[in-house]
Formats: sequence, C-alpha cells, structure tokens
Amino acid sequence: MFIAPVRSRRGFTLLEIIIAVAILATMAMSIYRFVQSNLSAISASSNAIAADARYDGLLEVLTTQWQSLPSGKGALLGDSFKLSDRPRDEITWVCGGGPGLMTRYASGEFIVSLRLQSEKDSSRYDLGFLRRPKSDTSVSDVRETWIPLIENVTSLQIRYFDPRINTWVERWTDSGTLPRLVKLTIGRPDSSVPWEAVIPLSRTPL
Repeated sequence: MFIAPVRSRRGFTLLEIIIAVAILATMAMSIYRFVQSNLSAISASSNAIAADARYDGLLEVLTTQWQSLPSGKGALLGDSFKLSDRPRDEITWVCGGGPGLMTRYASGEFIVSLRLQSEKDSSRYDLGFLRRPKSDTSVSDVRETWIPLIENVTSLQIRYFDPRINTWVERWTDSGTLPRLVKLTIGRPDSSVPWEAVIPLSRTPL
C-alpha cells in the first residue's frame, strides 16, 4: 500500500502580515486624499457658482430698474465717496414698487440708494439697497429700511458715461437727463479681479 506524504501547511509570517497591512494602509490613505481633494474642489466650485449667481441677479435687477427710469425728472443721481482709500460710491434713484424695492406691493414713490453698509460688530461691508418714502421729509432714519444683497464686499465704484463729452465721469448731478451708461466695479474678497458690469440706461432697439 502506498501512503502519500503529508505536506505541512505554512502560515503567514509576522513580517508578511505587517507588509500587507502597510500596503492596505497606504492605499486607503491615497483613496482618502483623492476623495477629500475632489470634495474640496466641488465645494469651492459650488461656492463660486453661488457667488456669481448673486452678482448676475444684481445685474438683472439693476438693468430692469434703471431702464424704466424716466428722463428729465431727477430720477437718478450719483456721487463719489471714499473710505480708507477704497471707493464707497453711491447711486440714488426714485421708483415705485418693483425690483428697486424688492417688492411690488409698495404704494407711492421711494428713494432708493445702492450703497455699502458696514455689518454689525464687524469691519466687513455688505452691498444693498437703502430705501425710504419720497414723501418723508424728516431728518431721522426711522422710516429707512436696509435690504442686503451681497455680503462681504470690499469696494464699490460707480462711473457714468456722459455722451455730451464722450467720457466717463465720477458723479452724476444732472437732474434733467440720464447718463447713457452706468459702470459698476465691485471688489470681491474671494477674487483678485473685481466684478464689473456696464448697464445701458436705454433699451437697445431690435
């Protein structure tokens, strides 16, 4: 009778187990870093898209509002200011219910200003609308309301194109007519390049 020899089964050595664990740990760390970097990129992209959407919305609101202003009634005035060597310009117009007030149900006319306002207990500035009834002649600000539009803005520069002299001017004080164009330049802390838009105050004919 032939009896086959019994082969002994050899287990993994401690060194082999340590090497296998080290390889798995390296792979897991690589996968984690890859996923983390992609999630960070997705988050940054989402924040940038959301920020751009706010500026696009601002452009749409101002275009709709300013293109409906009547000429010759002092409907739009603008002045140039600075604070800590940064532009803090302001533009003011008269409007009824609609985009300029962020409500269509207001009665009467309001004076609305696009300007910067400091946040409470902070050195940051927000861009928004300051509005008050046109009929309000009091010196107090009791009836003023603030509508924040974009948070944390570093500067606001407004220029007006005067076709009579064919150049941009820093302020608009002519109550008898409207500028041809208004250019907004807004400093953004999340970008080295400021946001800029040129808004025509008359609709382009088809």
